[in-house]
Amino acid sequence: MLAWPGGRSLGQAPGSAPRVGLVFDVGGRGDKSFNDAAFRGLMRVRDELHMPVEYIEPGEGADRESALRMLAAEGFSLVVGVGFIFTDDVNNVAVDYPHTAFACVDYALQTGPDGAVVPPPANVVALKFREEEGSYLVGALAGLSTKTHAVGFVGGMDIPLIRKFEAGYRAGVARTCPDCRMTAQYAGVTGAAFKDPGKGKELGLGQYGSGVDIIFHASGSTGLGVFEAARETGHLAIGVDSDQYDEAPGHILTSMVKGVDVSVYDVAKEVLDGHFSGGIRSLGLAEDGVAWVHDEHNAALLPTGAVAQVDALAEAIKRGEVTVPTTVEVPK
Repeated sequence: MLAWPGGRSLGQAPGSAPRVGLVFDVGGRGDKSFNDAAFRGLMRVRDELHMPVEYIEPGEGADRESALRMLAAEGFSLVVGVGFIFTDDVNNVAVDYPHTAFACVDYALQTGPDGAVVPPPANVVALKFREEEGSYLVGALAGLSTKTHAVGFVGGMDIPLIRKFEAGYRAGVARTCPDCRMTAQYAGVTGAAFKDPGKGKELGLGQYGSGVDIIFHASGSTGLGVFEAARETGHLAIGVDSDQYDEAPGHILTSMVKGVDVSVYDVAKEVLDGHFSGGIRSLGLAEDGVAWVHDEHNAALLPTGAVAQVDALAEAIKRGEVTVPTTVEVPK
């Protein structure tokens, strides 16, 4: 645990109540997915820990660093950047505010010339999720559920982080449906690819039209367009980051959820309790960092025995009996 000079806990200014500030990722609140998960965590911090909170929806580019810097300068105890795109900004600001606690959700690890991972500044906690593990499970479910033996994937920005979702999904589909055809497409190569429902619908309609009957998206609010395509064609989609069933009832087979809300809450509680520590945290199935949704809402959509089969695969991953790939190897 890091501490202020004189023994005060990191993130706790002298004589002040701890406060939490959060800066949203591209797309902002209302994406029904990644950002909204972070917002739920922030509201838990406010309602359950009774810590004052504030959030900012930045524009593009330097606005992200400016927003982080403003919260740090105003004395917020914990400053959270939501999304890999904040990695450099969080690192830069954290160096200038060594007594403020920072967290970056989906922190992008960096390596030095020797290939070793470069740790973040001591006052930064890098929150990493093993998205490939949860994606493997929803892929396995898709393989069990498809009637056409053709499934799809729609990613947002074509980057290694989103490729992890595709890699896990592909492997899960192959586990339960080795002869399934897989189609994967990305909405773009910039951050705007996470906030383009029109493009999502276009890609969704194209895939459904080619015979695909289930699409997993990892694309922020772009995925809302995929859901619209699912409704129009009568097919199924798989949500991401949050439980997205309510966005297209009857058409959301399941969702691969990430514990973004829980991680934001947990770090805030550490600051409140004086136990914050920086470093890299990897959150997967074993840590309840990722999961898949099966409840009364989607029960009627799940094939008989599917829950038991998918849960068994989850346990196998936790025990180390199944290794899920993080990079895409497209079959030739």
